[in-house]
Parts: sequence; C-alpha cells; structure tokens
Amino acid sequence: MANEQKPTRGTLGLTGLTINAMALIAPGAFLWLTYQMQSLYGAPMAGCAIWFGILFALLLCFATAISYAELAKIYPGPGSSYLYAEQAFLSKTHAYKFARVAKFITGWASHLYYWVYPGVMVGVTAILGGFLMNQFWPDTFSGTYNSPLFMILFCTVFALGVAYIAYRGVNGTTAVNMVINIVQISALLVFSVIAIGYRAQHPQGSTGYHLSNGIAVNYQVAQVPQKDEKGNPLPVMDATTNKPTVDKDGKPVYQMQDATDDKTGQPVPADKDGKPVSDPKLAAPFTVDYSDGAITKDDKGNPLFNYHTTASSVVAPHGFNFIFIQAAIAILILVGFESVTAMGEEAKHPTKDIPRAVLLSLVIQGAVCYLIEYFAASYFLHNGYTLPMAGASGAPIGDMMVITGTWLFGSYAAGKAFMLVQAFTVFLALIGTTLSCLNTGARVTYAMGRDEEVPSHFGLLHGKHMSPHKAIWTLAVISIIIGIITVTVYLGGTTPAALDKHNFWYSFGIFDPATYAKLPNTLLIVTLISNFGTFLLYMITCYIAMVAFKEHHTFHGIKHVVIPVLGLLANLVIMLFYLVGPFTVSGMSWKEPYIALGVCGAWGIYGAIYFMKSSKAKGREVILTNKSAAKVVI
Repeated sequence: MANEQKPTRGTLGLTGLTINAMALIAPGAFLWLTYQMQSLYGAPMAGCAIWFGILFALLLCFATAISYAELAKIYPGPGSSYLYAEQAFLSKTHAYKFARVAKFITGWASHLYYWVYPGVMVGVTAILGGFLMNQFWPDTFSGTYNSPLFMILFCTVFALGVAYIAYRGVNGTTAVNMVINIVQISALLVFSVIAIGYRAQHPQGSTGYHLSNGIAVNYQVAQVPQKDEKGNPLPVMDATTNKPTVDKDGKPVYQMQDATDDKTGQPVPADKDGKPVSDPKLAAPFTVDYSDGAITKDDKGNPLFNYHTTASSVVAPHGFNFIFIQAAIAILILVGFESVTAMGEEAKHPTKDIPRAVLLSLVIQGAVCYLIEYFAASYFLHNGYTLPMAGASGAPIGDMMVITGTWLFGSYAAGKAFMLVQAFTVFLALIGTTLSCLNTGARVTYAMGRDEEVPSHFGLLHGKHMSPHKAIWTLAVISIIIGIITVTVYLGGTTPAALDKHNFWYSFGIFDPATYAKLPNTLLIVTLISNFGTFLLYMITCYIAMVAFKEHHTFHGIKHVVIPVLGLLANLVIMLFYLVGPFTVSGMSWKEPYIALGVCGAWGIYGAIYFMKSSKAKGREVILTNKSAAKVVI
C-alpha cells in the first residue's frame, strides 16, 4: 500500500551521511550563485570583506555544528532539532511541561528555513539556466535579462524533477550526491588554481584581458554612446540635480559603451587615443592594474571598492559592518551540515556516525573548499574585472572563467567552452543541493506529521520507496512558487541596459531599467528569509543543547555551555545587525532585510495561531501536566 506507515531501515554509513550533507553545502555551486549578491549588497565597500565574512559565518556554523553533533549522540531520530527540543525538555524534572511548546516552536522555525531554502535553489538554478540560454542562443535570449517565461517554466520542471528523485528514496539520492560531489569539487579546484595563476602571471602593468560585451580581449576597445530603445543617446545624469551633465563646452555628456562590429560581432579595437582601428594588432594593449584604481569614488562621492591590491587584503576584515553584511549572506552557502541529523532512521549507526558527519561536511567543504575558492575569485579581481562589474553581472564567476580560460587556452572560443563545462558542473551540484535540502525539509515535516503537530498525512511513508512522499510533493509545489518569486525581480537594485530582445520569451515580466533600480531585489529577499529562518533555528538549537545537557551525566562546560552561548549570540548579533545596518552602512538597502523580517514575523504569528487552534481542536495540552501527555516521535 502506498500510504502504509512503516519505520525506515538504516542503510547509510558515515560516508553516505557525509555525502548527503556535503551535497547541501555544495561549494562549487554557491561560489557561482552568491558571488553576485555578495558583490552587490552593501556596495560600494562591503564587498572588500567577502572572504572574512565567510570565515566569520564559518566560525558561527562550527559553534552550532558542535551543538548539533552533541545532541545527535543522545537523541538519534528523524526530526533533527524538532526531536531534540522535545527530548531535551522531557528529560528535565521541571522544564518538561514546556516540551510541546519548545518542539513546535523549533519545528515551525525549521520550516521557515527548510521550506524556503529549496525554493531559493530552484530560483537560482533557473537564473543559471537563463544565463546559459543566452550562451547557446544569443540571437534569441538577452545577455542582460533572463527570460521570465523561461525561468517560470524551468522552476516548474526542475522542482518536480528533483522531487521525483527524492520520492524514489534516499539510497538513489546518496548515489547521485556522491557523483556530484566528486565532479564539483574537482572543477572547483581547477578554477581556483587557474584564477590564482592568472594573477601570478599578470603583474602590475602587464598586458591582460578584460570583457567587452562578454568577449575576452587583451586590447583597448573603441567607445560609442549608449542608446535607449528609440535609438537616442543616453546622457549621464547628475547624481545631485538629476539633470543631464554637460562638459566644459556645454555639450551633453553621454553614457558610453564598447563598440561592436555589426558584421562579426567582435569588439572594435582602438588605438592609444581611443580611435577605432581595423586590426587588433594595431590596437593599444589593455594594461592590468591592481593598485591605482583599487578604491575610487562613486557618482555620489562615496568610496567604491573595486579590487584587492594584495593577497593579504583579500583575507583582511576591513570593518565589522562589512563582516556582518557578508556573513548574513554567507550563511546561505554554509548551511546544510545539520541536514544529516534529520536522517536518523536512515543511518546504520546514528549516535556514532551522524555527529561525525555533521562536523566532517563542514570541515571539508566549508573550511577547505570555500576559503580556497573565495580567495581565488577575489584575488583574481583587477581593473579588467572589478567587484562592481561582478555585482552587475548575472554570472560573475562565469565571466572570470571566460577571461582565465581565454588566457590559458589561447582563444575566446576555448575560454567560453571552459566556462560552459564549469557551468555544467554547477548545474549538477545544484541538483544535488536542491535534492538534499528537499529531502531534509520533507523529513522534518514528516516528523511533525507523525507527531500530529501538522496534518497527519505528512507523517506517512511510501510503502515501496520508504520516502515521506506526501511531504516531498507538497514541498515541490511550494518550491515552484518560491522559485518563481525569487526570479521575478532578481535584477532589483541594479540599473541594467535597455532590453535588447523583443520576442515571445520577453512578452511579459520585464521592467524599465530605472524601475529596476528602485525595486527591492527578490533574490536577496528570499535568500534573507531563508537565512533568518536559519539563524532562528540555530539559536534555538544552541539553547536546546544547553537544556539537554544541564542534568546529563556527560555534561561538559565548554561543549555544552560556552560553545552554545557563543553560537546563540553570534546568530542573534547578525540578525539584529540587519535592523540597524541599513541606516549606518552606506549602500546597504533597508528594503530587502525589512521585507524578509516582516515575512518571518508573519510566519511566527501564523504559527502561534495555528498551534493554539490545533491544540484546542484536538484537546491537547499546550503546557504539559505530566510527561505522558507528550506524543514522542521515535
């Protein structure tokens, strides 16, 4: 029977558990996906602290991971923090009365993370897909705007496809994740070595490469006025008066862009005076700079970070505000280590292997892979590809791969092929990441369904595949909706060029460039909702660890008090920073964090109302009078 409720059978060892957690962390995918957000948000200066922000977020995650690992030793089961909350309170002499409240709050906060995160992955994969459509069919798809119609269709098909893999059962999932991890980590190391090698081989003042309309060239390119949709030149607007600027002779100053040959589509070379020439060999070389333009001024006179002058600058903190901005985004790329704690019923030796898998996954992919790859990407930056350029790009890592590939392999065609191969590994990694987070989210919902804290049909397992199929398919539909919201205004907060394609694929969902500059970025909003849910869950878990071991015979002051307190405070500080940061840090928008916090608040209010009504309807105690009143998930 498809709806038969049976216990799962343990099949995963340490390797399988670690692989599943590593698939969710997916460093190869997230470098590609989040570098644009990290470059853009908090501009003009916060991007200088990307590497150190990741390090800070990593330390925060280690504090939380230790709490998860310790709890997994004494509370193996399918519900992760949800299970831990109830068991921790029930084990206490007096605090047991709050066990049901504690587990529901934990489970509800978990859903803010586990139900939104898969949707984020669906959305960012759709953005990657839109970028690749331009690479394969540039005459149909714009290089600046992804097709809204394509991304909506992609969100639907991708979410349902990944849900089907999850529905088939966890063993198939682990096999897929194993292959994906090997491929993406190998590709990551290749890119990191090449990016560092590029900078080492291109010292200050040497001839290097830059992008002109997506093509990597090592010569100067002629400039022409940028035009609007009607063919009129676009003036440079004065930031204070909002009027067109003029030069010393009273003539209008126009926005300029690289000239392209109408016949070949190649950038038009220019000599040292900027005049077009027919032969690239006669053009002035493009000279690499790492110092003179590292920090400039934006149109409002604020300092603008462009690139790092030295390797030590890459790993320097640069400022607490910048660290917090980057850490709040970086949490998205590090979460996942705790996912294996929801797989207690699939583990052969849960009390032994799950704690190890939690820490191993974070060490391998967080402490090793991320710190290497983000150093390589940030160290690569120079005047040919600056951080503001990365913030304005739909795929900054793809741009870097085109440049480094062109240099290493000798032609733009080879550089583009190198990028496409790397993009394919990112796509594979995203399948594994989405699969892993969907599995984790479904199993938390399954645990609450078995416990009848949410509708009981979520607590059913498929009779053949032993997967929580009801929860999986529900989460697939939610992921489609959240994915579509994610891509709706993913260019919000930027000022892209006017749309250059007018066809069926762009028949709706495109705004005027000036409108994009005013709209909040939906990709960042949904990311922050997921991240704020993560912060809440991690804070709760750190507190649960302190409660669980307070009267336990294995109590250790450092592991069960000091580390959880540090983890709780670090999570809390970053969340609170997003309340005050927009008013104290130049370039930090208030729209995205406040909208995200509003959604989190609404979710909490709805949860409280649902909990009280559900308890009353089922005749269940909110505050327990005895331990037997609790319905424990085994």
